[in-house]
Amino acid sequence: MSTFKLNTVHTPDVTGDTSTDIWERYQTGIQRAEAGGAVTKVSALSVAESAQHIGRPLLCHATRLNTRYIPDGFCWDEGDDRSSNYNNTGTDPGGWVPQGLTASHDSDNADGTINGRHVYLASWYRGKNGSQNEFARVSFVKNTGSSTAYGHVLLVEPTLDGSFTAVTRTHTDGMVWYGNRLFVANGGELQVYDMRHIWRMGSSSERVGVANGVSSARWHAWAMPMIGRYWTGDRQNPRGCQAATGSWVCLGSLSLDRTGKDVLVSGEYRSPAAGAGGRVIRWPLNSSTALPESGSGAGIATSTAEEGYTTPVWAMQGVATDGTYYYMSGQCPPGWNGDVPPDHEDAFSCIHRARKEEAPHVFTMAPRMTQNLSYSRFSGRLWGLNEKINTAEGDRVVFSIDVAP
Repeated sequence: MSTFKLNTVHTPDVTGDTSTDIWERYQTGIQRAEAGGAVTKVSALSVAESAQHIGRPLLCHATRLNTRYIPDGFCWDEGDDRSSNYNNTGTDPGGWVPQGLTASHDSDNADGTINGRHVYLASWYRGKNGSQNEFARVSFVKNTGSSTAYGHVLLVEPTLDGSFTAVTRTHTDGMVWYGNRLFVANGGELQVYDMRHIWRMGSSSERVGVANGVSSARWHAWAMPMIGRYWTGDRQNPRGCQAATGSWVCLGSLSLDRTGKDVLVSGEYRSPAAGAGGRVIRWPLNSSTALPESGSGAGIATSTAEEGYTTPVWAMQGVATDGTYYYMSGQCPPGWNGDVPPDHEDAFSCIHRARKEEAPHVFTMAPRMTQNLSYSRFSGRLWGLNEKINTAEGDRVVFSIDVAP
């Protein structure tokens, strides 16, 4: 296995769209929507404590996590556990699939909680009959260890008339809660939301937007408007980026490194057919603006990555660091799943660990199709979630393991 080391890969700019003032247009749209009275601002904690959905406070499926690391976590309710984008039946065919994970341990630099509560956020995309990226949502979860409650928030795009539309063509590959910001990765695009603008809807219907002074968000009780965007490549087709080819970096998984200067860590997913070589990129953050750091000093402008690495882990779906080690979720080496091939849908994932310029090794096996990872510097635990689709029984968990020495 090749080493996990600093590469000479070009670390391109993430550019704010100042040419069309999209940030100003979003801000104006948000102000008009809130002034019009069709939406009401609420807190992240209130959404989590709404108990719109009741999860299960323990790991309810097999995970293969090494018991040495004291696995813990929770499960979704049965509907979200079994939701599938391959569903093509019913009055509203389709389903939601989880991808990104972040938490109050990312957001807050004091004790890792919101008013003493541990809050977790998971991003989902929706599709039907095998399609993807039709809509996007975020789950706000309060987990106490003995109870799990959560609510779903639709991601929307504000319009200048004080209304909004659903965010589409978004895979919600990864997510980080940083201060008041919520970063959502979408291939060649970094979407930015603001946790101070979470809207309670006035009605529940399929319609998305404001009509006759009443807001609705496709049967969601809440919606969250985008405040800005950055791109690493084609602004018209961010889903078209090809991982580990050329200078266009794909923003797949996201995590936050607060062990020194605040850094956003992105990881690229490459298909099993493409093999190893996914890139891990470190993007400096400006703690005063809670945005990517700008070389010009402006709040919204071009930001350049500070380091880039490649990894030999196949099909890397998540990456996080505790400041010493990098943890990467991906395929297990051949043989770890017995006779099941590493890229089979029934194969369990592995979390690999490495220091810079050292060869990674398997730290532990992990749930099938493990996605994003998130490290809590407060507890010394590594969090993750998986997307496995099994409509008959369900197979999804949100888990954590103790990686402290």
